[in-house]
Amino acid sequence: MHDASSTRTARPRRFPRFLAAVLAVVLAAALTTGIAFGDDGDDGDDENGRAAYTVGLWGDVPYSADQATAGVPNLIVDMNRAKLAFSVHAGDIKSGGSRCDNPVYTQFENYLNSLRAPAFYTPGDNEWTDCDRPSNGPYISSERLAYIRANLFDTPHSHGRKQMRVQVQAAPYVENRRWSKGRVTYATLHVVGSDNNRSGDVLPDPVEWAARNEATNRWLQETFAEAKRRNAVGVLLIIQANPGFDLSDPTRAPVRDPRTLAPATGDDGFSSFLRLLRAETIAFGKPVVLVHGDSHYFRVDKPLQDALGNRIEHFTRVETPGNNAQSCSNDVQWVSVAVDPGDPEVFSFQQEIVAENLPAAYQP
Repeated sequence: MHDASSTRTARPRRFPRFLAAVLAVVLAAALTTGIAFGDDGDDGDDENGRAAYTVGLWGDVPYSADQATAGVPNLIVDMNRAKLAFSVHAGDIKSGGSRCDNPVYTQFENYLNSLRAPAFYTPGDNEWTDCDRPSNGPYISSERLAYIRANLFDTPHSHGRKQMRVQVQAAPYVENRRWSKGRVTYATLHVVGSDNNRSGDVLPDPVEWAARNEATNRWLQETFAEAKRRNAVGVLLIIQANPGFDLSDPTRAPVRDPRTLAPATGDDGFSSFLRLLRAETIAFGKPVVLVHGDSHYFRVDKPLQDALGNRIEHFTRVETPGNNAQSCSNDVQWVSVAVDPGDPEVFSFQQEIVAENLPAAYQP
């Protein structure tokens, strides 16, 4: 039995000098090569990756002062209560008509770092391509994109109180990230609204689009190759743009011919990405999820078809809820993804309602 009246401070054991020297060499090598911190984006799951876990998805907020000061903080409290494995923001950290001043990005990074679990983010058009608009201040989109890369993607780690080391695409495309958990492979891919900066914005840049699109498609191919190498049971991808798929959603992007995945006018800023996504999804043959924001409407559906118009049943699109454009209200919510590597379907989805962000009373 321990006698509380007779406590004694034990003398610390000295670490043998030769072992300390060896440890120093090992740590130095690890810092150089990234081995000790999971440079392959694997967080080291137990139970052979069979344990179930939950992921949080959100995006297209904050768009207003109320959302910035109350809605998003309330959402973060709710997500922290959920004990998530990690979360991902699907882009658009401000409204398309508001200023692109540096504090906007600092505030958003603070949000990410207040999440307990690792937190990821993929850029949206509102925080860089839209910065060409006069209402956004004296900025140009290329400079704002460079600023985002230099300040929000300046390390090979996630954000969040607990961080995860991940795979990062070579500069300048350091915003494209990849990681694995529980035999599922995840990746962010930089695909944004406004035709992916190819056309349709105030100052579109088809040269920038072409280079980034090629890099994004390469990252997509490498992600599926990594999933196959790991014998992953599923793949989940996150982009910002709603690229448009079929007649279910003609409001934000063009309706596409299933044979070519192009609109009637020919290829747009999303066509080559979607064709490659379709080919890789079919070849993978296991559950694939594409998460996006952009049109601010929570949905889970099966919009991708093969070249003959057959629905690809193991592909699922998930759109995160976002700002309510009609009222710019404080209705800020998120989506939970239950991931069970032992379930043949792997993924299931539920919108999580943050009660503090609902109207005090609904009107008839």
